[in-house]
Amino acid sequence: MKKQARKRRGIARIIELSGEGDNKIVLCGILTSIGGLLQLFPFLSVYLVLAELLGHITDFSQLNRGYMIGWAISGVAGLVIGYVFMYAGGMAGHIAAYRIICGTRLKLAEHIGRLPMGYFNTNTIGKTKQILETELDHIERFVAHQIPDLINTVATLLVMFIIMFIMNVWLALMGLLPIILGFACEASMLVGKKAKPAIKERVDAAEEINASSIEYVRGMPSIKIFGQTVRSFQNFYNVILKFRDAAVHMAMMIRPGYVQFQTLIMSIGTFIIPVGLFLLTKNPDNISYAVTLTFFLVFAPGVTSPVFKLLNFVEEMTILSENVNRIDSILAYEPLKEQERGSKPSAYDIVFGDVSFSYSGPTEDGESVENTLSHISFTAPANQITALVGPSGSGKSTIAQLIPRFWDVQVGKITIGGVNIRDMEMDDLMNTLSFVFQDSFLFSDTLYHNIAMGKPGAAKDEVYAAAKAAQCDEFIRALPNGYDTLVGAGGVYLSGGEQQRVSVARAILKNAPILILDEATAYADPENEYEMQLALRELIAGKTVLVIAHRLATIQNADQILMIADGQVRERGKHQELLSQGGLYKRMWDTYTGSGTWRISRTSKEALA
Repeated sequence: MKKQARKRRGIARIIELSGEGDNKIVLCGILTSIGGLLQLFPFLSVYLVLAELLGHITDFSQLNRGYMIGWAISGVAGLVIGYVFMYAGGMAGHIAAYRIICGTRLKLAEHIGRLPMGYFNTNTIGKTKQILETELDHIERFVAHQIPDLINTVATLLVMFIIMFIMNVWLALMGLLPIILGFACEASMLVGKKAKPAIKERVDAAEEINASSIEYVRGMPSIKIFGQTVRSFQNFYNVILKFRDAAVHMAMMIRPGYVQFQTLIMSIGTFIIPVGLFLLTKNPDNISYAVTLTFFLVFAPGVTSPVFKLLNFVEEMTILSENVNRIDSILAYEPLKEQERGSKPSAYDIVFGDVSFSYSGPTEDGESVENTLSHISFTAPANQITALVGPSGSGKSTIAQLIPRFWDVQVGKITIGGVNIRDMEMDDLMNTLSFVFQDSFLFSDTLYHNIAMGKPGAAKDEVYAAAKAAQCDEFIRALPNGYDTLVGAGGVYLSGGEQQRVSVARAILKNAPILILDEATAYADPENEYEMQLALRELIAGKTVLVIAHRLATIQNADQILMIADGQVRERGKHQELLSQGGLYKRMWDTYTGSGTWRISRTSKEALA
């Protein structure tokens, strides 16, 4: 569900999101404006020196050399001091940019952490990464560079044209005319009806190429095994072409206006000279007209650089608006609702009461469609092991993921110790649960910190004890840097079984009263599986345990086994009870035990040959 649309736009919206004030941006504007004005001194110095020269062109002995040297020094001093102010303004702008982006990125990350998992089903990792990194980096550059440039540019242009209009109205108008015409040509391309769709298309293509590149890298083993190239990875190849076409289309759309703009802005002298010569011919004996025309020929081209900066600002502002829209597209998703002062359970039994759930959510009529779970009811008693088994896609993992509120149920309720999980504060709910999933995720950090995150502030001895209990202390200490060894890029890569044992160590350290195991031994070879069994034995002691397993032998001794099929509880009981019923569990058990007797026979070898 999405929230009501925002009101502010552009950089004002970013400042609002970050929670940072605009004081440093104002300071940045003041400093850069002063710096920009001081950098006009060289132009003024040149004019005054030329005026002195032309005023005494018939007799150089009358030149006021001290006056000319003074203005020459003033021009250099103005330039140097101007750079100092520009540097100080740039520093203030960068500090403001870093704080604004930090605040915005933290707000986005915090918001994403509260979103239901359904958000990640409809938004790729690449898209979210593009917004959190690339598009926010673009905003940072805009705040740090474009805003100071804009303030400096506007102040500089304003003063320059005030000076020019004071000097001569007609020549000033001729200097202003190509700027107006240039922006008129470019504006039709940058803010016209075709511009926004083109920019959106390019940003969309960038997000798609980001997402597909992640998928491509993950699929690299298969690509190499089958001797394929990027062209065979059709989706990635297509989005590369799409990004190319979008970038070329945008460039071709902007090109005519930009060429016209550049031609006009670089031709300011061409507009001024005819009018200046006309005025000069009308007053051939008036030396002041020659001085004024000389001033304009020196001074007016100086507006070229600020005007190009102004154009760049307009272009960046158009892209910024699209970036802000992407950020708001994330913030528009409603997070899971939680109580400000929630209830805390005093017991840790888990009860599913007539729970129905659909990933597609309720329809407009209030009915769920294509239910993944239908009217699930069971109790996982405290201090006991409840196992969920069943065919792939039957809803086992969905049941486990509803307990920590990765999604909210549409019908029924889930309680822990009699307290509806919706009535608990999210932090309390998370502190009540520990997870060991099939796909164990380790952060690009040291192994010590990967384990320690299970209990922030844990003592080193606690972390080491958890690692020993999880049977991973030995292989960690054998690594080059022991517990300080980095995982991932620039470090080591662990096997699936080793990663799962690190996840178990994290869960042992957390020591939450409820434990959810989703195929915790999925990647374990026989040796690793034995180690995992020892680790899990340590982990499950005295806890409410919900375990999902395909290896039925691992859950024979569970206190309760639930057979899940087609989103419903079809059978329940202990191992022997379910076998005696002769139902689906019995058939799965027979298949499982039968697979253990499979051998490669002579016939099989001949068939393979």
